[in-house]
Amino acid sequence: MIRIAIADDHTLFARGLEGLLEEYEEFEILGLFPNGKLLVDFVAQNQVDVVLTDLNMPIMDGFGVLNHLKSNNPEVKVIVLSMYDEEKIFKESIKNGADGFILKDADPDELVFTINEVFEGRHVLNFERIIEQARPNAFYDSFRDKYKLSRREVQIIKLIKDGMNNKDIASHLGLSVKTVETHRKNIHNKLQVSSRVELVNRAYEMNL
Repeated sequence: MIRIAIADDHTLFARGLEGLLEEYEEFEILGLFPNGKLLVDFVAQNQVDVVLTDLNMPIMDGFGVLNHLKSNNPEVKVIVLSMYDEEKIFKESIKNGADGFILKDADPDELVFTINEVFEGRHVLNFERIIEQARPNAFYDSFRDKYKLSRREVQIIKLIKDGMNNKDIASHLGLSVKTVETHRKNIHNKLQVSSRVELVNRAYEMNL
């Protein structure tokens, strides 16, 4: 069980995030906080594994949360949630100790896997990859809709088609090999294929 606390002053977004994560049995949402001060006070009195924090909040912003937790609760992992796809903000977050950084318009499955990877200490921060994951692509969306695939799964299919093995894909995307293996299993089930050759043929059929 991964114990999570969320700091965001946009109530609808925070509650939507809570509802999304509560669908996963490995997550326990301990609380929602409209500013960083209430969050860090809660963390000081409770066992929290991962904090999801917005950057723009009243009283104490996300950078204040990072500075406080990294000084007083360094065992807590902190993932920054941002609506700004600016490298300057990304670098500032990392400089202040962020363990993860994800855009608010990223796919839900990307957030779920980021939480798991950060919790396990396997997450690799890469700004270009974060931007690539968040920007929509009309053809990818068509492919996804047909087979009920996530953007991450489509991305992995393309890398398999390009000749990468699980280890190469994991290194390229900043994931664990185990996570890639799980994605490949799900991809095979959704596309109803049983081998890499069948998977690659399906990718060519869809002009991926």
